[in-house]
Amino acid sequence: MSISHKFRAAGRAVYGCYAWAVLLIVVLPVTILLCITPGVMRRRRLVKTGARAVAWLAGAPIRESGWKIPDDFACIVIANHSSYLDGIVLTAALPARFAFLIKSEMAHVPVAGFVLKQIASEFVDRRNARDRRRMARRLVESAHRGWTLAVFPEGTFDEHDGLRHFHTGAFAAAISGNLPILPIVIHGARAKMRSGIMLPRPGPLGIHVCEPLLPADYASLGALSAAARRALLDHLDEPDLEPAATALPPDYAGSRHHGPEESEMNEPLWEPSAERIARSELQRFIEFVKKDAGTDDFAGLHAW
Repeated sequence: MSISHKFRAAGRAVYGCYAWAVLLIVVLPVTILLCITPGVMRRRRLVKTGARAVAWLAGAPIRESGWKIPDDFACIVIANHSSYLDGIVLTAALPARFAFLIKSEMAHVPVAGFVLKQIASEFVDRRNARDRRRMARRLVESAHRGWTLAVFPEGTFDEHDGLRHFHTGAFAAAISGNLPILPIVIHGARAKMRSGIMLPRPGPLGIHVCEPLLPADYASLGALSAAARRALLDHLDEPDLEPAATALPPDYAGSRHHGPEESEMNEPLWEPSAERIARSELQRFIEFVKKDAGTDDFAGLHAW
């Protein structure tokens, strides 16, 4: 290893230790203040201030671009998930009325779990179908109360670049509640603290807010999910990891509807796969053709 490489590695290590020190210095007083601060909105503003302070002191103030979110805009936010820093970035950038829908394991993480509970984040057990359905309803209820929840539809992240497969619960909830989907792209979080890396690295952080997507403008749950995916990929410098074989044709319209079918409304929040969506779209097409032709003799089409 050359001397220049050693200096760069040493510089990254120093920065990483400094970034952790900043986090501890900010988080400890914020956690104490959360214990005595009344009201969810006051606690959310406190945590938002803390998140912005962490980003600024770490030399990476959050850069914001794209669509401006109105103060009273009810929606469901979806964002790419690439790092443990994603929550800090969204907390710092979004209005205080935004909270998170997070896997239940985070409720048991020291400090982080306490902070998330204090700002009224929602936790979901991805292994429990009933809990996933309950959380889909909570997405709608929270949005109509003016408390918008941000969801990571990929469900998890790893060290590899790319946008993973989407779980469809957030999109089913959006259709059920007639709520816009607001795609938000998080920039820089993976490069700054990739999965498996303990020390953050120098680098910028930012978000890009895409135009909202109205469920009524899309023929199906799958079409809405695909549109949100395209919106993220248009502003994300990472590849699409969704298998092409399970993707819906971009020009497929299907039979337009303004709410999910019963099977989609009851679908677990994290469970549906792209393969299931494709089967659902095919079944809807078959039913449409059967109705139009006035016959049930489509055994070959079912087999296909």
